[in-house]
Amino acid sequence: MLTTFPLNGFVRITDSERSRRFYEQTLGLTFDSENPYVAIFRSGNTQIIAQKMKEFVPIPATVLGWEVKDIEKVVAALAKAGVHFEKYEGMEQDELGIWKSPDGKVAWFKDPDGNILSLSEH
Repeated sequence: MLTTFPLNGFVRITDSERSRRFYEQTLGLTFDSENPYVAIFRSGNTQIIAQKMKEFVPIPATVLGWEVKDIEKVVAALAKAGVHFEKYEGMEQDELGIWKSPDGKVAWFKDPDGNILSLSEH
């Protein structure tokens, strides 16, 4: 029933200005709008709603991810823009932080509030 409707993604943030710089300037998303409760960005046809919180503890798992082409190129460009890619113990990741999964490649990074985001290529 829901397959024909756009999908929204959600993250929680504590500093709207800092998050806007990261999502808009560093990641290149389109800023859509803001109100006292949320800041909204667009990534393709997906709306990412950044919910404003006084405080929160980020979960230790991926909350948003992008399917990309040429993950090495995208990771290198984001790293040049200041994004730090995470390396996890027990996972064989290359020098860029890319893990070759059984189904493709994945790299993880965090937003300024510690939300874990990912890039993947399948």
